[in-house]
Amino acid sequence: MGIGGKMGIAVQVFPARGLVFVRYDGIINIAESNAAFAGYMADPGYLPGQRQLIDLRDATGWEPDFPRLMALQARKAEAIAQPGYETLFVYHAPDDTSRAIAQTVLRSWDGVGSVVPLIIDTEAEALAVLGQPERSFADLLQSA
Repeated sequence: MGIGGKMGIAVQVFPARGLVFVRYDGIINIAESNAAFAGYMADPGYLPGQRQLIDLRDATGWEPDFPRLMALQARKAEAIAQPGYETLFVYHAPDDTSRAIAQTVLRSWDGVGSVVPLIIDTEAEALAVLGQPERSFADLLQSA
């Protein structure tokens, strides 16, 4: 189980791959997201510039609190946007609900030049963009 695994968010850090895998389940809660992000930042495997794979496949919605969402994204941007590092965020969003969530989050990255956010609808393509040899998230979790 990863950081925050008891919540609707599970975070798994793969420092040797420079990769973080985040999986959301159910309604995305801002307080849980804040706690999961704090756990990631405190994880001994955290490194600046780690590529982020965010799986929204099981997300069913999100807490519609734009001010708190923007505050969380600002906190993430401050922590992640470090000089000399570019961070790739790949959002796996295979359906209309997950795409709507991903598009909202993507807008919050506007103006953060060191963050490159993408929305991708298949596991295989998301992993390929991140330079991973696996074709599914299950394979990634087993082999990493």
